Amino acid sequence: MAQDLRNLFNEEPKDQHIKMSEGHEARFLQKLEETLPKKKPSNRFNFFSIAASVVVLLGLSYGAFQFFSNPQITDDVPVKVVETDIKTLGDVSPDLKKVEDYYLASINLELSKVQLTPENKELFDGYVQRLKELNEEYDKLTIELNANGPNEETLDALIDNLKFRLNLVMRLKEKLQEYNDDSFTQEIT
Repeated sequence: MAQDLRNLFNEEPKDQHIKMSEGHEARFLQKLEETLPKKKPSNRFNFFSIAASVVVLLGLSYGAFQFFSNPQITDDVPVKVVETDIKTLGDVSPDLKKVEDYYLASINLELSKVQLTPENKELFDGYVQRLKELNEEYDKLTIELNANGPNEETLDALIDNLKFRLNLVMRLKEKLQEYNDDSFTQEIT
């Protein structure tokens, strides 16, 4: 049953001279339009396109506002940045933060190693009182740093305060060790 289409067209060239009747095409198009429904323009599409345009415009406006409201820093003009909200020594520079963190961590580590007993409590309390005074002085220096801005004298004083506190804790440890050694030798004799 299957035939090659090329052979079919070659054998029947006589059908090519048949013409359609007058108005056949017009009647066909009329029937086509009657049977197929006409599409109404969608109002929903128009609403979404308007809404999308408004959102894009608002986004571009906000971006332009943010871009033009912030001053731009260029490489041509040197800019002096003044810190107005310095809280601690570490906020001045990353190097000073490392120094501050080192001393504070060392102080806390050494204090955590101290063995507190009823016999050495009085000695310990005296050192803790001195540490408290140095901590209050550190807070005053930090307030001065915030008020006057970073200067060499204030920064040196803050670092020296941290050194004093660490040295004080180390002396406390030594004194407690001596006290424990003396107590141990007295118990033996």
